Amino acid sequence: MNIHRQDTAIVFIDPQNEVLSEKGSAWPLVRESLQENNTIENMERLFKAAKAKEFEVFISPHYFYPTDKGWKFNGPLESDEAASGMFARKGVLNLDGLEGSGADWLERFKPYIEDDKTIVVAPHRVWGPETNDLVLQLRKRKISKIILGGMLANMCVESHLRELLEQGFEVAVAKDATAAPKHPEWGYGYQAALINYAYLAHAVFTTEEAVKAMEHGQQ
Repeated sequence: MNIHRQDTAIVFIDPQNEVLSEKGSAWPLVRESLQENNTIENMERLFKAAKAKEFEVFISPHYFYPTDKGWKFNGPLESDEAASGMFARKGVLNLDGLEGSGADWLERFKPYIEDDKTIVVAPHRVWGPETNDLVLQLRKRKISKIILGGMLANMCVESHLRELLEQGFEVAVAKDATAAPKHPEWGYGYQAALINYAYLAHAVFTTEEAVKAMEHGQQ
């Protein structure tokens, strides 16, 4: 991939407390992977580099509203999310209780996300961007290349990767700017994600490689 700020953007999936904070519901399962990959620090490096080099940044968040409790069927992880109240909001137009909740941004990322320049798209409802406006927002800004990071590596990040590829984008993944659960029954999702990234993505970067590519592609 040739990275240029005119046609390349950073897309972060779910930079939220539930999956990044010690207080988040997923912390017991993702803690080791976050530490092994230095995920939070690497995500911040990408935020800083993107802002410094004037690359556009998009956020695809995960929210659930009270009406979503009416879903009649769910997969295993969806069932866990519903039972634990992960990413819960009080309503589409209601911000009560959002500040500091599991659905809120990780505090250290707020200066980058809430700078009036970052594009926060509508929430995705399951794993991929098929249910939000990420693709529309990218197309409207003539973005054709994407560097992905965020959470969870084998679920929302991989699902975004697959759909964006189907939509005709060139997509790289910053493999150490993501992490995944170590589940006692389902296994370590990060290993599965890395294999699929290698098969699918146009590039699999370290954060260091992604930052260097952005520096070279600033002009």
